[in-house]
Amino acid sequence: MFDLILNRLRGKRILILGFGREGKSTWRFLQKYLPNAIVAVSDKNEMDGVKHFGNQYLEAMYDYDVVIKTPGISLKDFDTKGVEITSQTDLFFSQFHAQTIGISGTKGKSTTTSLIYHLLKSSGRDAILTGNIGIPCFDIMEEIMPESIVVYELSAHQLEYVHNSPHVGVLLNIFEEHLDHFGSFENYKSAKLNLLRFMGEEDTAIIHESLLNDALDLFVNNKVFSLFDFDDEIDRTALPLKGEHNYKNVKAALLACDIYGIDYQELIPFLYTFKPLEHRLEPVGTFGGVTFYNDSISTIPQAAISACEALQKVDFLLLGGMDRGIDYRPLADYLKAHPVKHLLFTGQAGERMMQLMCGITDSAMAFYSTMDEAFSYISSHAKKGDVCLLSPAAPSYDQYKNFEERGAKFKLLAQQFGK
Repeated sequence: MFDLILNRLRGKRILILGFGREGKSTWRFLQKYLPNAIVAVSDKNEMDGVKHFGNQYLEAMYDYDVVIKTPGISLKDFDTKGVEITSQTDLFFSQFHAQTIGISGTKGKSTTTSLIYHLLKSSGRDAILTGNIGIPCFDIMEEIMPESIVVYELSAHQLEYVHNSPHVGVLLNIFEEHLDHFGSFENYKSAKLNLLRFMGEEDTAIIHESLLNDALDLFVNNKVFSLFDFDDEIDRTALPLKGEHNYKNVKAALLACDIYGIDYQELIPFLYTFKPLEHRLEPVGTFGGVTFYNDSISTIPQAAISACEALQKVDFLLLGGMDRGIDYRPLADYLKAHPVKHLLFTGQAGERMMQLMCGITDSAMAFYSTMDEAFSYISSHAKKGDVCLLSPAAPSYDQYKNFEERGAKFKLLAQQFGK
């Protein structure tokens, strides 16, 4: 059933590196389809099923023929010479390349992935969702039929060790991010470009104009598309996705479906029935005279800029969180040219932003340690008709489990505002 995957692994000593959601998915697959294989698990944490653990857990890679690495583990400081490294994503592409639309980008990939899936399903196609959106690809392989189209959200972590590309690759943008994992922006960018790097002559890359030169450096025989306009046919005021950045995502989604022979004009009505994802420029509501927007997914300056541009009017902007060392000068320059009345900062990233922006903007500035403190400030300074935006331009891990938890806290406090 999965001959290309199984033939690559059969007869080899296999190490699963990392035992989170994807690692456990790989374990289940191997137990079912290669029950006699020599398989071990290595993870920094000791837990049931893990053979190698502790600070030296990466050393186990030298003792196996092939390593199936999970996305969260960074090897930037480890010598991988002589180690054969693959991943679920790489193995999946080797088997289902022709049926897969792969979507990546520093920002917008979850929205675009979900939109493509929505368009395909709404038009009666057999579409299957997988990837970084929370569904390991090995968990959906048994559902794939010859007519299925797999819609695969891809992080740079998932693309880092691939040697295959999807039939259709959608690359939305590349901004500075995840430097803690990759060590440099060039390494991060190289991983993103793996989405297109291994395409053949029959494959299609859908890219933003800003990435055209990078794509052309990778291949010359492929059909390479930059995003093109449907402006005369789409009612932008009726789109549930707001902002110019989201309009680019809409165009990319339509083009991806078009590559599979589905006329984009057939799909336009389904754009208006798409339900945007939570924590992505999400309207929370108006409470106590203040309108709140939750854009907790924002972890880079370009995301905060896009959110402000989409809303046009922002009176309170909540920024900051965990510091990954990225350059915040583009955000400072934007806020200098487009002032926000109140800038609220938190975390080490917020401290750095605040230092950068002191003296270049007339905005009132305040630092907060908890979200409750931020809302206390808003309560003291807000006027009826004001707009409050959480678009932190930084990860949440210094205070929260993930961006969803941060967004949920913001929404809870917003809904209680003014009571």
